[in-house]
Amino acid sequence: MRGYDPPECTWQQRVLSAPSPPVTPESLNLSFPIWPVGALLGSLISLSIGTSFAKSLFPAVGAGGTTLYRLVFATLMLMAFWRPWRRRWTWADALPLGLYGVTLGVMNLLFYSAIKTIPFGLAIAIEFTGPLAVALWHSRRASDLVWVVLAMLGLGMILPMPGAHDALNPLGIGFALAAGACWAMYIVFGQRVAQRYGTMATPMGMLAAALVVTPFGLYEAGSALLDTQWLAAGLAVALLSSAVPYTLEMYALKHLPKNTFSILLSLEPAVGAVAGWIVLGERLSPGQWAAMGFIITASMGSAWSAGRRGAKPSQ
Repeated sequence: MRGYDPPECTWQQRVLSAPSPPVTPESLNLSFPIWPVGALLGSLISLSIGTSFAKSLFPAVGAGGTTLYRLVFATLMLMAFWRPWRRRWTWADALPLGLYGVTLGVMNLLFYSAIKTIPFGLAIAIEFTGPLAVALWHSRRASDLVWVVLAMLGLGMILPMPGAHDALNPLGIGFALAAGACWAMYIVFGQRVAQRYGTMATPMGMLAAALVVTPFGLYEAGSALLDTQWLAAGLAVALLSSAVPYTLEMYALKHLPKNTFSILLSLEPAVGAVAGWIVLGERLSPGQWAAMGFIITASMGSAWSAGRRGAKPSQ
């Protein structure tokens, strides 16, 4: 679940953003970019482990309390790093940043609510349909219909079937779909604030997200949030789910082409499923693995198509 990215660096915007420079014999590096690829994979692993660990906190502080921990600690880290108080803010900035932050906060809360009842990897796969829909909507190419079909096929295989022994909780699926819709809106609002405020939008949006989630966290967890044991665990969640992935992705972004980055990032549901299996003991059926594979393929295909379209004018 990617709720920590600066708006100008989200997966979706990398798919929709300006193309990378064309590949030429001079720019072609035959050596495998092991460090950037390793950094990106490390980001996915850290995020997945952090979210899996976050799920283990639900019995103590609930999904709302865990979400609040992550957003509050992430806000403090981002504030310390970007120091947004150096910029002069006005009340006119409140609405665009507020919309961005509210969407971010609700998206995190819905996703954590989803993984209370359905496996982590499948929740990510379902949520991915949100940004994938935005990418395909901007494409509007007949050839990209194959990715739409694959995504719908994968989603259809995940939806609960009457009498199926591995049917998922409908409420969890609903939360994941709603989180995906919020992710789609996050792209739209994130693009706007990124153009206007640059990297300063990230800490301010995260602050708004934390404020939105605070009532839910307090209602669900109450005074348990002040327990030093859970505070330390919440800090670990924020580090693994926000600080470490953010740092690694920033490095990878500087050294990998945009479409390569997006294609590799599409592996997140699979990495999440493996993390859920190792950390939480969540096992998926062969049909659920296949469904997730269809959605991952659709995501990779959409990113690949976007990269090809971006490269054509430069050829």
